[in-house]
This record gives sequence, C-alpha cells and structure tokens, in this order.
Amino acid sequence: MGYQGWFDCPDDGARRGWGHWTGGSGLAVDMLPDMADFPAAQRCRSSMRTADGQPVELFSDQDLATVEVHFTWMQQYGLDGIALQRFAGALLDPPNLKARDRVLGNVRRAAEDHGRVFFVMYDLTGLKSIDLPAVTQDWDRLQHEGLTRSPAYQRHRGHPLLAIWGLGFGGRDFSPGQAEALLDGLARVSAPYGGVTFMGGLPAYWRTRDRDASADAAWGRVWRRLGVLSPWSVGRFSDDAGADLYRRTVVEPDEKAARALGADYMPVVFPGYSRANSIRAEHHPEKAVTNSTPRRCGRFYWRQVSNALGTGASMLYGAMFDEVNEGTAMFKLLPDAAQAPVQGIPPGDAFVTLDADGCRLPSNWYLHLAGAATAALHSGAHPSAELPLPP
Repeated sequence: MGYQGWFDCPDDGARRGWGHWTGGSGLAVDMLPDMADFPAAQRCRSSMRTADGQPVELFSDQDLATVEVHFTWMQQYGLDGIALQRFAGALLDPPNLKARDRVLGNVRRAAEDHGRVFFVMYDLTGLKSIDLPAVTQDWDRLQHEGLTRSPAYQRHRGHPLLAIWGLGFGGRDFSPGQAEALLDGLARVSAPYGGVTFMGGLPAYWRTRDRDASADAAWGRVWRRLGVLSPWSVGRFSDDAGADLYRRTVVEPDEKAARALGADYMPVVFPGYSRANSIRAEHHPEKAVTNSTPRRCGRFYWRQVSNALGTGASMLYGAMFDEVNEGTAMFKLLPDAAQAPVQGIPPGDAFVTLDADGCRLPSNWYLHLAGAATAALHSGAHPSAELPLPP
C-alpha cells in the first residue's frame, strides 16, 4: 500500500504546523482518522470540535509511536507493507528533508518491529529536470547509511526495490533521455549495495501514449529498464461500469505488454475519491465535489480487486493507506457523520465518513477488505465481485 507519512502537528519538532492536515487557506483533508488506538500522549488536539463540543484529535508521523500504530494495524489485518512516498522536491529543502528522514526512520523501525516490508518511492511531481541528480544523491546517501540492509526492506528479482513515480506523464519537465540518465545514475550508485530493481509509477495510458501520458514513443526505452510497471488508475473511472471497462481496455492489454517487456505488472486499486476541502482551500469552490467517487461501502474497491485478480495479477498496489487528503485512505477512519467536526472548520467544508453511502461500518472496515484482498492474492484465488465480508 502507498504510505504518505506526511502529516505533522505544531508541537512535533518539524516546525511545519498542521502539515498536510491544512493547506492553502483551509483544510487539506476530506476524511479523518479514528484516533481511538493512539496513545493519549501522541494525540494532537485541533481547534475543530464536534456538534457536542468534543475536540477533534489528529496525529503526527514525526512520532514513532504513531507510525507503530499504523504498522500494528498492517500486521493485525494481514497487510504486507508499504511504499513510502518520498517527494523529490523535499530533497532540496533541508528542514523538509530532515522531517522526511525522520519519517523514513520511523517506518523502518516499525516495519522491523511488526514483520512488515517497506520500500522507497520517489515521487518526481513538481521536480525540475535540472534537479533530478538530487534523487541519485539522496538514494546513494540512504544506501550508505544502511537503509537497504534492513531485513524489512523489500527486495524483488534479487535486488532492493526502488520505485520512481511520475515517469512518462504528459506535461512533465523532463524527457525520456533525462529519465534514462536518472536510472543510469541510480543503478550506478546501487551497484556497491547489491544492485537495484526499478519499479515505475506510470500514467494509466502509458501503453497507448494518450490522455494522461506523453505521446513521445522514446519513453518505450525507459519501460524496458523497469522490473515492475504500475500505472496510476486513481480518478480514471468512478463506478463499476468504468472499472470493468478499464479492465478490458487497459489492464488486460497492459499485462500482455508488460510481459512482452519482461516486466511484472502491478495494478493500482483504490476505495473511492474526495478532494473537496483542499480544492476550496485553493480558492476553487466551484470545482469542489465532496465524495466525488463514492466508496459504496467497499463495493467499488472490491470490484477492482476482483477484476485485477481475475486477470491473473500477481501483485497489487493499494492507493492509499493514509491518504485522507484525496479520500483514498484505507486505515481506520471516522465511521459516523455525528462524530465529524462542525465547529472550527471553514464555511462550506464537509467530511466524508464511512456512513456516507448509507452503510453503518466499523472504522476498520477497509483494513478488513485490504486484508481479504491480500489473502486472496497470496492464495491465488480469483474472488467474485461480491464483497467477501458482510457490511
């Protein structure tokens, strides 16, 4: 599962305020975590309050105890582990880099403590081509510091796995040739530490080179360098019919194309989508749609799992474990609208709780479903599109 690990509180030492809980001129999240399992000392009291006046508490990923709770959940529900998002732009800002390094250390410790795996995923979003060497320098430093010697660090095809997200998207600042140079540099600095297997986070339409993908055929040279291809499907469809069409027109031919390249194929599955509050905070209220892709009590997520495993997928990427900003989070979430804050929030803001689509669900519902997806994947089963657990 993808893991952002980017949430901060004002007193956590990172000096980033309510980092990623807020943004722009207001809130940056559409969903809120269920905080019941977090130690009282690690809870951050916000200015938000529920209808009965109770303060809303949040967490900081700078705190090891917080990340330990997340990995306890992964162990409890049978999830394999996470890809830690490492946004490349942070590499250029020393205070931000220090904070991201601290989260990485927390993830390594928690993964080792709970028998889970992790690997680094550099997200190139917003990075200029002139700054691409910073990625190679950072990866070299992390290996020198012993990151890939961790028993919890994910290996694939005999080498540590390193993911690069953002290759081949249209409108990006760097060319296929510059991407190849980046891979060359990363391979060079990885050689003393056991080599590297590359995973690429690609546009959904990488193969057809249209819509979200660059039309440049030279990206094909980059694809041949990757051991794992993982096209980004979030937002590419919003209901079962769209998921089924995506399976027929994208996933099935993608898998054949990946095999022809000698690569493994890792479909992305997501539970729903909602990014209305951050859009309002960016001063575009006319574009804000709360619960824009309804979860339908888990049925939307499970349809994608069934489709992916039905095509023979040998691995899945869950988007995301903790992404409450875009409403794709799968960890324990606020289940009941009555528990959502109504005071101390910007006018017009609203939250998506697990009862938004008419179901009364426990806060851990999506962890249960992710665990069922993991079990089906490991068993080689091809589950039906019906939910494996009763809501």
